[in-house]
Amino acid sequence: MDNNTGQKKGIKTILILAVILLLPGFLYFILNKSGSNSYASLPIFGKKEVPGTTHRKWGRDIPDTIYHTVPPVDFVNYDGRPVRLLSNDTSLSVVHLMYTRDASLSRMMARKLDQIASRFMQNKKVKLYSITVDTAYDRPAVLANYAKVYKPWTKSWFFVTDPSTDIFKFAKESLLQDAIPTADPTKPFIIGSNYLLLDSRGRIRGMYDINVKTDVDRLEDEIKLLLVEEIRQHPATIEQRR
Repeated sequence: MDNNTGQKKGIKTILILAVILLLPGFLYFILNKSGSNSYASLPIFGKKEVPGTTHRKWGRDIPDTIYHTVPPVDFVNYDGRPVRLLSNDTSLSVVHLMYTRDASLSRMMARKLDQIASRFMQNKKVKLYSITVDTAYDRPAVLANYAKVYKPWTKSWFFVTDPSTDIFKFAKESLLQDAIPTADPTKPFIIGSNYLLLDSRGRIRGMYDINVKTDVDRLEDEIKLLLVEEIRQHPATIEQRR
């Protein structure tokens, strides 16, 4: 009985050691074959197309998908300098619509965004754009006076305008946001109440309504999440840019 008990214990010990040694390798093999990731990923907003082509990942053919993207656009900053939205392929962008004559929604959105700008002021990969829809009135000098309370020159924050851009078409077709001129002199424009989070490829990865109390906090958390995603997907590019 003692010999049998000892043999059984020895077999159990060997099996436990085998499991400990082989399990990590087995899990790694399964993960590579499935091509899945354990970290969370943000959604991609807008229409998407499947062109019928594929690419290979971990030995598997994955269908290609064409997502809605915001194109690069040239604006003029509050200091008169040219600014290009999505000029850097390693930067994330937070974008919203506004106009200086709006004493309610636009001011509230700028005030709330100042919290985000301050928290990420040391991270040059996070850029913020407050885009006026009142391009005839909101010239750089007007924007400079409006923005000075937020000290955007200390942050990666741009208050931009450009009368040569069809801002209403850009808002609707690219940003998927409302921007409508009205006949009401006290409220000349209707604008969307969302902040948009864009990844380095111009895809809309988040929409955050200023009217929802938790959305500003969620924006901060999801900027951090998207930064991690960008590093995972483009480590070589980011490393070269440092």
